[in-house]
Amino acid sequence: MTPRLKELYYKEIQPALKEKLGFKNLYMGPKIEKVVINMGLGLDGTDSKILKSTEEDLGKIAGQKPVVTKFKKSVANFKTRKGANAGLKVTLRGNKMYEFIDRLVNIALPRIKDFRGLSSKGFDKFGNYTFGIKEHIIFPEVNFDRIDKIRGLDIVIVISSKNKEHSFALLEKLNFPFIKKGEN
Repeated sequence: MTPRLKELYYKEIQPALKEKLGFKNLYMGPKIEKVVINMGLGLDGTDSKILKSTEEDLGKIAGQKPVVTKFKKSVANFKTRKGANAGLKVTLRGNKMYEFIDRLVNIALPRIKDFRGLSSKGFDKFGNYTFGIKEHIIFPEVNFDRIDKIRGLDIVIVISSKNKEHSFALLEKLNFPFIKKGEN
């Protein structure tokens, strides 16, 4: 069964973007390639119990098992050792990616306390969008009673597009709640 957002993208959003941006065919338009979710652990990465619980939480959020990332080199000021656990990451593609974006936009982001919208400054020069979430407990999959500490997430949405404006138009059509210019 195809995800609701994927069906919406191919039936409505892709043709609308073709008309709006003036492309010759549908496949020239921007498309989401993958979503990368990253959770840094810092000093908590050495504790196997904390690592296991955060791995379970991120696995529930993403719908697939995360990979444990390691430090590439030792830095004394940050108290890091080469090869020690740094955090967790998940790369989502295909149907899981569309399901995650659907849950993120329609369920998780509205649950953030005092949420006014996402910044439109998170685009890089290639059109990819990056933003952070301070509390991983906004996702309904995470059991609020079992967590030991509230952790943050970094979410990177990799988009194949020519520039920032095309990527912004795609995410706006996908109902991403961006802060409108002129609002505080």
